[in-house]
Amino acid sequence: MQSGVQLSAKELAQRAESLIRYSSNRYLTTVRIAFRAKQRRFDDFDGLMDEAMVKPVQRAIIELSDEQDQPNLLPG
Repeated sequence: MQSGVQLSAKELAQRAESLIRYSSNRYLTTVRIAFRAKQRRFDDFDGLMDEAMVKPVQRAIIELSDEQDQPNLLPG
């Protein structure tokens, strides 16, 4: 994920559209975004507020779109 870089609303919307467009199931993609956002929200509560200015849903969309666009970022 791009650390410390703020995305415009347009770019964030494009990333979200890309996630939905290339998914085989739009519902499951939406659930993945919500689940990731919930995880990030609780990470913030645990004191890991590295990007407090970016909302959890925005961070989830950015992370998932980065994983989609650059699969070599995934561990393993």
